[in-house]
Amino acid sequence: MSEERGVWLYAVAREAGGGGQRGVAGEAVRTVAAGGLVAVVGDVPLDAFGEQALHRNLEDLDWLGAVARAHDAVIGAVARTGPVVPIRLATVYHDDDGVRGVLEERAEEFGRTLDRVAGRTEWGVKAFVDVPPPVPRTEEAPSRRGAGAAYLARRRAERDTQAEAERLAVEQAGKVHFRLTGLATAARTHPPQSRELSGHGGQMVLNAAYLVDDDRSRAFAEAVAACDQDSPAVRVQLTGPWPPYSFADWEDR
Repeated sequence: MSEERGVWLYAVAREAGGGGQRGVAGEAVRTVAAGGLVAVVGDVPLDAFGEQALHRNLEDLDWLGAVARAHDAVIGAVARTGPVVPIRLATVYHDDDGVRGVLEERAEEFGRTLDRVAGRTEWGVKAFVDVPPPVPRTEEAPSRRGAGAAYLARRRAERDTQAEAERLAVEQAGKVHFRLTGLATAARTHPPQSRELSGHGGQMVLNAAYLVDDDRSRAFAEAVAACDQDSPAVRVQLTGPWPPYSFADWEDR
């Protein structure tokens, strides 16, 4: 008995690109055409990538990380050859007809997105505020009352210092976002990531994506570096270039 398989959708473009790539299941990536568009797909076993299996496997962070990297590698290869609409991880159809159906049904929407991202690249910018050091402890009087008053004063100073640092950081992050938005054709903010996910010891106060004309990428990177230098309350970090993940939102409609 042959293994039941589904069709994993990676990206949509106007022309095929990224040939020779291997996908999330090690499969050879191929294309499906309809509606004047091309879908980049791969055949995956449903015992690992079907709906029930995905619910189970997505809880395995090692498995999820490997699949996400493979998915991104295919999209990145396609993006290097021209405009692309990246598709959300774990979008699986029963067969090629299902893929053709979505291409035909959403051809106009895909076309608008491809026009919007053509000649542009997504860049990510994150801003962090470092946790301020504790207020130096002063000598306390030997009396219980004196020790208690000193403790309360120290705690108030720590809270005030933390609150002021966070206020300044949020204000600076807003200025950074305003400045960078002026250099981009589109911008979106995402929820801040936890310290564990970001890999940074500080608190994230800005997590934004910017769609930038390719001929302005250098100026944009220089502006991010300048923001980092000019914003003492925060550290500003540039990531990318990325395929336009944040600007291909057709799945959410």
